[in-house]
Amino acid sequence: MEAGTRGTTSSASHPAGVLARHWRTAFERVERHRFLPDRISGPDGVTADRSRDPGHWLGLAYADIPIVTQVDDGAENGPGYPTSSASQPTIVADMLRRLDVFPGRRVLEIGTGTGYNAALLSQLLGDAAVTSVEIDADLAETARTRLREAGFGTFVVTGDGTLGCPSRAPFDRVICTAAVQRVPYPWIEQTRSGGRILTPWGNAFHNGVLADLTVGPDATARGRFGGDAAFMWVRAQRVPRRVVEAFVRPEEQAFESTRTELHPYEPIGDFDASFAIGLRMPTVLNRVEFSEDDGQRYTVYLVDPETASWASWRIEPEHRETGHEVRQHGPRELFTELEAAYHWWRERGRPVHARFGLTVSAERQSVWLDDETGLVP
Repeated sequence: MEAGTRGTTSSASHPAGVLARHWRTAFERVERHRFLPDRISGPDGVTADRSRDPGHWLGLAYADIPIVTQVDDGAENGPGYPTSSASQPTIVADMLRRLDVFPGRRVLEIGTGTGYNAALLSQLLGDAAVTSVEIDADLAETARTRLREAGFGTFVVTGDGTLGCPSRAPFDRVICTAAVQRVPYPWIEQTRSGGRILTPWGNAFHNGVLADLTVGPDATARGRFGGDAAFMWVRAQRVPRRVVEAFVRPEEQAFESTRTELHPYEPIGDFDASFAIGLRMPTVLNRVEFSEDDGQRYTVYLVDPETASWASWRIEPEHRETGHEVRQHGPRELFTELEAAYHWWRERGRPVHARFGLTVSAERQSVWLDDETGLVP
């Protein structure tokens, strides 16, 4: 271990109250920096190069932050979109705690990434009990190398993780390290009755919860949402990027203009409100763009790429009394839909996201409030 990493590993990777003793031991024995590339970036975009500034690089490696490890799926000269990362250590710890796994159980991990999470699982369960699937061939090969150099023989498969790994099934647990909008049914088919599936889940409007599902004897998975962390999407279910630039052209498009007293503070800024609205508007993306000269003035954009509909919601402090301007274009009146979804959430007592649940069968995926009779329309 490089100088100064042991104490940093302990403080960043397993905060008090998150991990049981067996997981604390795994985090102490698996060194995060061994699974990171020589050039990494933090969430603020600050980059560290191991050869130029090893101290800075090591500090980032053991900070309690997510580390960007790949952009643009590894392509050169791209726009710089993050496409793979090493998750924040406390988030890793929380997900492993929620997974409720112990020796004797077999685990399927979707999204090997750096290999660090797979190493933690192998440290606790043994190599034979862990299967990890990575869609990016370069990342998969690098992870195999780093796992081997760290003393692990974890089985890493190059392939589409949404298909699972039928040749190694059945599993007792499935854990995904990327977000999905639809839980792939192969995961359920490959999980034993009574087994668990833990995955980040979201939609175009809201990305930031964990779906914690139990597979029943009827080959249907049911469970509730929890957590509070956004993940990158699995490649097959990514949401569109740069939608404002692609769809919003008010200078050449017809739109209707109205005013509203509603402020984005709760519908957009409140986690639970945003989550509930997203359930009603799953294909709609929201983006906030601030004025360059004034952080108090900004526009909230709602965009539905499927219908090319959009709405803009302009916030200016001086118009608080007269209302904020709303423009709507296309076959869907997106701001009107947002208002309706927001009022639906308020009329039900502002339920927190943990009161919502998910049921996934071979035929459908449905979201409900409190129990399966309370389907979200």
